Amino acid sequence: MIAIERITHETAMVFKDVRLRALQDSPTAFSSTFARESQFPDEEWRKRAVRWSSDGSAIFLAMDGDAACGMIGAYEGNEQSAQVISMWVAPEARRAGVGKRLVDAVAEWARSRTMRELKLMVTSVNAGAIAFYYRMGFKMTGKTGVYPNDAAITEFEMARTLL
Repeated sequence: MIAIERITHETAMVFKDVRLRALQDSPTAFSSTFARESQFPDEEWRKRAVRWSSDGSAIFLAMDGDAACGMIGAYEGNEQSAQVISMWVAPEARRAGVGKRLVDAVAEWARSRTMRELKLMVTSVNAGAIAFYYRMGFKMTGKTGVYPNDAAITEFEMARTLL
């Protein structure tokens, strides 16, 4: 049974593992790279866990026993919106409702902080993620940007109103 849990200092190394797996599996889905983050010392991962479990930001892990099979993060943006980041589900856990549960966890966190909207950026080459976000109620806002790791790739902003 998959459990959705908020990151803690104790799960910092679990976060490290899932983040590095995500960067390897879906390199164009993130603004960072495996080459960069695989060099971080464990202390950096512990600092990240503390930072992402503090006020104003959250990372949730989809846990299958002691191992994570997915993650999602969010932080308070402006104008009562939460910015969704680092969404990923392991290939073996896709199409099993894990992604929906992760988005639901971030939406609930954002609602509890009186946020009215979730926003995210998704790369133009990630058709699967775009389709998933549409199924989760996100819509294109019309805002675009250049993907930081490859100027030939466009990022699209998507948003979802929270009721």
